[in-house]
Amino acid sequence: MSFDLVFFGGTGDLTWRKLMPALFQAFRHGKLPPGGRILAVARDEQTDEQYRAWLHERFQDVEIAKRPNAAEFARFAELVFYKKVDLSQPEHYSRVRDWVAERDADTVVFFVATAPHLFTQVCLQLGAAGLNGPRTRVVLEKPLGHDLASAQEINRAVSSVFSESQALRIDHYLGKPSVQNLMALRFGNALFEPLWRRECIANIQITLAEGLGVGTRGDFYDSTGALRDMVQNHALQLLTMIAMEPPSSNNADAIRDEKLKVLRSLRPFTPETVIRDVVRGQYRAGNVDGKKVPAYLDEAKVPAGSHCETFVALRTEVQNWRWAGVPFYLRTGKRLAARDSQIVVNFRPVPHPIFPGANRANKLVIKLQPEDGLELHLMAATGTGVSEQLAPVSLDLDFGKAFASERVGAYERLLLDAIAGRLNLFVRSDEQEQAWRWVEPILNAWAADKENSGEGPRGYAAGSWGPAAASALIARDGCAWSEEQ
Repeated sequence: MSFDLVFFGGTGDLTWRKLMPALFQAFRHGKLPPGGRILAVARDEQTDEQYRAWLHERFQDVEIAKRPNAAEFARFAELVFYKKVDLSQPEHYSRVRDWVAERDADTVVFFVATAPHLFTQVCLQLGAAGLNGPRTRVVLEKPLGHDLASAQEINRAVSSVFSESQALRIDHYLGKPSVQNLMALRFGNALFEPLWRRECIANIQITLAEGLGVGTRGDFYDSTGALRDMVQNHALQLLTMIAMEPPSSNNADAIRDEKLKVLRSLRPFTPETVIRDVVRGQYRAGNVDGKKVPAYLDEAKVPAGSHCETFVALRTEVQNWRWAGVPFYLRTGKRLAARDSQIVVNFRPVPHPIFPGANRANKLVIKLQPEDGLELHLMAATGTGVSEQLAPVSLDLDFGKAFASERVGAYERLLLDAIAGRLNLFVRSDEQEQAWRWVEPILNAWAADKENSGEGPRGYAAGSWGPAAASALIARDGCAWSEEQ
């Protein structure tokens, strides 16, 4: 299957840090369909050879395992081309149209790796240039909007040019191998389905923790914050995959229909419940890996007195028959104690313990990063006779070791799916808008707090697990975060 893949924002960080290395890995592994071409589009004046040399230099900054040697890069570079295009100039899109028209590729994919405010303009200009035929697709990278109204505006513009099946809203967490295994774990095995309900599960925790701060992206991050950057998309997508009902098939819309039902079943927030059930924080100076790091307010390009949150913890419930009364805890933040993303399913304790030590409940830990895999924590007998008691043991599956020869990175998987037209891992517009609809009361409550000179986000030391209020939030239900258990 021949394809043309066009990157708008061809010299941007996302393209050279994530997208091009992912494509190279697909090329190295023989998974990239033959007959492909890759076009980088940006405002710089460069030839194909100059761009290839620039890209080769950038590859030296990616992790060692993903760097090509000279011979590999030379072969990969034969697929890579460059066009100077100013996205604000409608007449420049003809350069892309002419390049695509040089041959009749089976599929043309436009990846809009630009600032979000350009999404609408790029899609409309692609339509005006006739680059929205039935064999074309457009991929949009998050964030898609900064609230419900802006997300709907982008979706209206996109839908005026491309059909829903042509518009692929990417969430790279959905491409992670562990997240893919959520579907297999739940719907490919009989073991957990009878337990996957309120009668057996006490609570579910989703943690997306980062050790890094905002670095040089302070101006961008300050206009975004942790709620928009991580909760509205990544965390909610993980929640839907954990909580969804079994779809009727592996068809993309069957899966996305069930995810949408979960989003619509989330308990809505009110100004009162935002105060009770949501904790926001902002990191202060502290120590990470033995090194002193500055407070968020002292980072480059961060406005003085900013109320931007770098941490969010919240409690919610899915109001349906399967999950009624089961708390879902979501937590994300920067400058936390470790880079650790995981989902913890805490099961209820046995109804009548007959062994000493049997009060510790089982739990399933789905690890997303830095490693990905599964841990099942059980109880086993130790000692003999009257001294017999239970002690915790775990079954540990490391996906990296178990499937070492078959590992596919998140962006590699998603780019290959975009080329092939597989939509299962892309977010539908109604999902995206419902997620914004759910978080918007939180955003509104925080905006009102700022207008009324409220206390703003709670401080927490860099290198900790966030504000103490996050532990108090979950302790109200007699629970604890996984690292405190």
